[in-house]
Amino acid sequence: MATSTRAALLVCPASGKGRAARVAGTVAARLRDVVDRLDLHVASSAEGTAESARRAVAEGVDVLVVLGGDGGAHLAVQACARSATALAVVPAGTGNDLANALGTTSVDDVVTALREGTRRTFDLGRVENGPWFATVLCAGFDSAVNERANAMRRPAGPRRYDLAILAELAALRPERLVVGTEDGVVEMDALLVAVGNTTSYGGGIPVCPDASPADGLFDLTVVAAAPRRTLLRMLPTLRTGRHVDHPAVRTFRARSVRLSGPSWVAYADGERLGAVPLTATCVPGALTAVTGAVEPVGVAPEPVSGAG
Repeated sequence: MATSTRAALLVCPASGKGRAARVAGTVAARLRDVVDRLDLHVASSAEGTAESARRAVAEGVDVLVVLGGDGGAHLAVQACARSATALAVVPAGTGNDLANALGTTSVDDVVTALREGTRRTFDLGRVENGPWFATVLCAGFDSAVNERANAMRRPAGPRRYDLAILAELAALRPERLVVGTEDGVVEMDALLVAVGNTTSYGGGIPVCPDASPADGLFDLTVVAAAPRRTLLRMLPTLRTGRHVDHPAVRTFRARSVRLSGPSWVAYADGERLGAVPLTATCVPGALTAVTGAVEPVGVAPEPVSGAG
């Protein structure tokens, strides 16, 4: 048993079409085997989730365990960032990208990590005058896909994002994008930009396949204007990360990035932020996380400006 560990379990009951609510009792019982005290919080709204997370951290819990999807995890990140409370995620949502990045793909992974005391620091992104984000910030085609996927009632899981991608291709239009980093400014006609603290979004799409949440840098993926037939040929490579080898794709690394130019809506951690322009900064080690088999490791490379 972990020594003197006080944890809070934050249940997002609507996650996974009610899956989180159905398994909450089992998850709580498993957690009680490895912590000294477990406080239970159930929130039926985003506002309630955010408030419960803030309250748990303010009360000084050692670990905040979120049972839910990326939306609930995103709200918990706001409370845990730069605090002494470690974040753990038991996945019960649609995409579960943060749980996958942490290597906690089940309650078994979280229980094992708590028993063994496995915690690591994790970089976070911070939007100027906005929230923290743990996974990927995106704008353009991919944020339009997010908007469509969020509005779809079915299917569940990654297939929803695949169908949203195909639907959005019909309305695809390039925009003039300006990407500013500490190394300079790049301007191009683009279809999407993704700013990755971790590799994946949309239920496991590795849009920034080389991103590491332990190197103090964002990985940026920008898809330049290209014919639809070219994009259709590129789509299958998104699931493997091979899209970054395509001539229409440019990759960068940066500590801070400003996106401006187009009238795009930005998303981060799958949550709607608002319109570009915006500035985001990578904050090294801003989160302590309970992690499983996948370690957020990486050696900080020199920032690169230009094609990747």
